[in-house]
Amino acid sequence: MSSNEVRRPPVMADVAQLAGVSHQTVSRVLNDHPNVRGETRDRVLAAIDDLGYRRNLAARALVTRHSRTLGVVSFDTTLYGPASTVYGIEQAARAAGYFISIVSLKTLTAERVVEAVEFLSDQGVDGIVVVAPQRSAARALAGLSTHVPVVAVEGGQGGDTPAVSVDQADGARQLVEHLLGLGHETVWHVAGPTDWLEAEGRLDGWRKALTAAGRPVPDPLVGDWSPRSGYDAGRRLAEVPGLTAVFVANDQMALGLLRAFTELRIQVPGQVSVAGFDDIPEAEFFNPPLTTVQQDFGEVGRRSIEILLRRVESGEDPGYEQSVVPARLVIRDSSGRAARAKQN
Repeated sequence: MSSNEVRRPPVMADVAQLAGVSHQTVSRVLNDHPNVRGETRDRVLAAIDDLGYRRNLAARALVTRHSRTLGVVSFDTTLYGPASTVYGIEQAARAAGYFISIVSLKTLTAERVVEAVEFLSDQGVDGIVVVAPQRSAARALAGLSTHVPVVAVEGGQGGDTPAVSVDQADGARQLVEHLLGLGHETVWHVAGPTDWLEAEGRLDGWRKALTAAGRPVPDPLVGDWSPRSGYDAGRRLAEVPGLTAVFVANDQMALGLLRAFTELRIQVPGQVSVAGFDDIPEAEFFNPPLTTVQQDFGEVGRRSIEILLRRVESGEDPGYEQSVVPARLVIRDSSGRAARAKQN
């Protein structure tokens, strides 16, 4: 072979020749067929390694009618929750032996979600996970018609699309009950954007926990998940007479609120207890370390892929099902006993 000649990649016939078996035997090994002797299987796998053979996934898809690829529809964001959700889905898919094709949208409008699902369907994916934390995306899934199985993360509650979600309301309940147990008369809330299902769940859990305890329910402030909106809310809350506890709907907004309180010389937790939601990696390094609620994004990914693959491999549609992942309270130094409780 001349120096200018390009060596062709190995094919299945090369593997068969090196292993001393038939083309059909190599195919059986590649498809995990049970009727292959262990010694023969080892010899074929060794030949595959020696040659650096990579199976033709397109050809395999024609035979098995499965591409071993799953689609994910999400949106272009640096927010910790959605980004961590996509990562958890990707890791779970890889663990199950599937590749991932991701479509990131700038906005999760109903039209864009439908277009993304149709695009991935045309690409031959076996199933699709739609990360739908906003109500507009959840509405798009309600009337979705596609020939491939679809699972929603956060969106799709009560519709035809199976859904996996974290128990946002119960996470908020745990946090409010923790603060009330420290002697706080009530807990103020900085909510997330009104069109987000997660923000809605946390708001609902906060309100119901206060109502169940017979405590005053203050008017919530609304932010946009950013530290800046948390900072602005902190400046406003600093003017509230008798303020002793604040539940902020995510850790990034809690960071901004802590900055505002620091500038105004409001001691946390000495004067006001502060808690967030998400348990971002930096939360334990806030000043003070932040009490928050942890979401298990790895478990969200595992359950969504498990439901999707059950439908892919069975070819059946058992109808709507919902899997709810528990949230976990993480107590750190930013929450403490109310000043009047300390005096009693």
